[in-house]
Amino acid sequence: MLRILFSARVVVLHLLAVGALVVCGLLGRWQLGVFEDSGRPHSLLDPAPVAVTTLTTPGKHLTADAVSRRVTAEGTFDASKQLLVAERDGGLWLLSPLDLGDGTSIPVVRGWVATAGDPAVTAPAGGRVALSGRLQASEATDSVQRRTRQLPPGQVLTVSSAELINLWRGTKLRDGFVVASTQSPAPEVAARPVSVPPPTEPGGLTWRNLAYAAQWWIFGLFAVFMWWHFVRDALRDRARERDAADTADADPVPGPEPETPALPARTAP
Repeated sequence: MLRILFSARVVVLHLLAVGALVVCGLLGRWQLGVFEDSGRPHSLLDPAPVAVTTLTTPGKHLTADAVSRRVTAEGTFDASKQLLVAERDGGLWLLSPLDLGDGTSIPVVRGWVATAGDPAVTAPAGGRVALSGRLQASEATDSVQRRTRQLPPGQVLTVSSAELINLWRGTKLRDGFVVASTQSPAPEVAARPVSVPPPTEPGGLTWRNLAYAAQWWIFGLFAVFMWWHFVRDALRDRARERDAADTADADPVPGPEPETPALPARTAP
């Protein structure tokens, strides 16, 4: 049996089966990866920065296509209204309203600090500044969480326009907020910039790729079946040849037939 399994013809079958199984397995895994990637969010084209006033309007909600857009803004910070947004990546955000000079303001996240005692927590200096960043939608407030959490004065849990209107009385706010990435002139003690990803769109699962993955794996199983089929036939053929040889050895070899003696010829009377 081992001589048959390691004969030249059967070894070729072994190699072909292993190669087909590996190739089909890798191709199936590749198609499965394409299927998994299709369900993840995809990055959209990141347009050039525009003025924040072009994407926001007082009294109107921010549109979905404006979220995560790069924007620029110029104005002055109201240092007396700075807030700290708690529970942000183990630290706090610095939040201040930026007066745009047209009677409206936009909340700006100036950066991240580890503790409320960080030197960067100092109120922003007066004077006109120019900044760039990404526009974000107003966050939803959790009234239950606000009631159960007792925050120190000057801290909030969310950047919500509805909540900030009550905290920053007399300020006409635009919806949403800007997460600043650069500021000119730079503050004396700068906080760490908050990273915001570019705009994305939700992915849609491509079930066709999942079907392709299943097909490749089925092809691999079929290759294994064919290998088993050919090897089985080779073993059966060898078994039949061995049985035929054993039968031939067991039967006696027939010898020559004995000659029949000739009868004497009769004479006529």
